[in-house]
Amino acid sequence: MLDAIDGVNWAAVPGHPRWYEPARAARGLRALAEAANLVQAAEAGSLLAGGGIVHGHSGAVFPAAAVAAPLLLDIAQQGHPAARDTALGLLDEALSSYPHAGYTRVNTPDGPAVPICCAIADHLRARAVLLTGLGKRGKTLLADAAEHWRFEIRECVADSGDTAAFGVLAGCLPDGVQAAELHRAGELAVPAGVALEYPPAEGSREACLRVRGRHPDELPPGATLFPSECVLRVH
Repeated sequence: MLDAIDGVNWAAVPGHPRWYEPARAARGLRALAEAANLVQAAEAGSLLAGGGIVHGHSGAVFPAAAVAAPLLLDIAQQGHPAARDTALGLLDEALSSYPHAGYTRVNTPDGPAVPICCAIADHLRARAVLLTGLGKRGKTLLADAAEHWRFEIRECVADSGDTAAFGVLAGCLPDGVQAAELHRAGELAVPAGVALEYPPAEGSREACLRVRGRHPDELPPGATLFPSECVLRVH
């Protein structure tokens, strides 16, 4: 775990120059991973919440939070109980805080320019078994992450001036028409209105969305939809 923390060039992670302190991210994560009691965990948490991955006093989150999310989940799994609680609290704060203008997105294996909150939510979903096993606090994090849905398009067909898009839904798409940002081939397209046509069956993530006023040619396989609401979250 320490090698993974040290392997990140935190100074190269973008962040508001007035608020983001890369050294706090590196020192805080290392200290939290090594914490052996409540006091040490609290001190590490203060570093991370005071400019490392979030700025707690102003309610701002930095791109470093998305980079740190899998490391915090490792600490929650392997660390001291006090470190686990601190890690979960930081993940909750990062997911609910707003980024500064100009520092709202991160590059992920699923694509570039993903909203910070959506990237964190993906990390949380990837460790759903761990979080569920941690009880109420872990389950609450998963429920909050579900609001930051993502839909990957696999196939499309035209349907009465709209497009029926078949693919994989992560998270929970609310009822009604939702504004969504379309990511395709590494580029951002004009937002679209989407609605859940057929929800996933139990135990499956496959779903069908209706994309209003779009032709299938605009929605190639591999394109991804994110909630526009997340894109507009700015501190």
